[in-house]
Amino acid sequence: MDIRRLRSFIVIVDTGSITRAADVLHIAQPALSQQLAQLEDHFQQKLLLRSQQGVSMTEAGRAVYRHAQTILRQMDLAQAAVKAAGETLVGRVSVGLVPFSSAATLSADLLIETRKRHPGILLHLTESVGQTYSQMIMNGRLEMALIHGTGPIKGVRFEPLFTEDFYLVAHRDFGIEESSQPLPVSAINDLPLLLPPPYNFVRRAVDLAFSRARLSLNVVAEVEIVRTLARVVNTGTAATIMPKAIAERVLSESSEPLVLRAITPKIEETLSLCVSDQSELSEPALAVKSILLELTARLKA
Repeated sequence: MDIRRLRSFIVIVDTGSITRAADVLHIAQPALSQQLAQLEDHFQQKLLLRSQQGVSMTEAGRAVYRHAQTILRQMDLAQAAVKAAGETLVGRVSVGLVPFSSAATLSADLLIETRKRHPGILLHLTESVGQTYSQMIMNGRLEMALIHGTGPIKGVRFEPLFTEDFYLVAHRDFGIEESSQPLPVSAINDLPLLLPPPYNFVRRAVDLAFSRARLSLNVVAEVEIVRTLARVVNTGTAATIMPKAIAERVLSESSEPLVLRAITPKIEETLSLCVSDQSELSEPALAVKSILLELTARLKA
């Protein structure tokens, strides 16, 4: 098996097109098509389906894609380990940190601590609302992720870390007074709100709380960018409901008088560490996991 064929296959899948993959790999399209044909001949299975929209994986293709990610990562680790001659931990480690959660506040610290303790590790961080981290772990594109929920999902293992309480952040112009007492959801019923889209775990938790209270949310916009959400809340255009770490971040970065209030009935979501249950973490990944758990422990304190 030529390892280049596996690399080419991954690029074809990731770009969604043999033509685009050929441009990325700087090889002729016929040569790339030949590599794909040789790969399919090796496995004696059709791996990709072609259409006018591009390519899509067959079930066999999904299996090859997942294992190719693992094989190439191990090859990279082997090359890096030989180069370092065992002196330090080396290799690439990919971590997903779910946005709109405490996890999103850890990215800088995780990068700094990993660089300080293990300079040979190349850390790849992902914060995306448009991709399913558990699926990326199953496909081998991520080695671990901090995500909302506790599973179960076949192919991955969840390690619940702590529960995040949700808070309202609103401009004082809305008439919400500062208080240590939780604010009833009925008092939020008419507030214009900025929230993530319905498929987001934060939004689902908020929707569920209001549904149980038989109240309707007044969502005026769906925002997938924390910085944009914070800026709009700062202007007094709308309020938001966020996990405490994000709510405090919005408050700390604001130049306007904002109010932070807990909510009753309590709105909460579990933050979990998610890893594959099909393959063991590499030594560099275990080192990054240790740092990640250390940082999340500080959030619980």
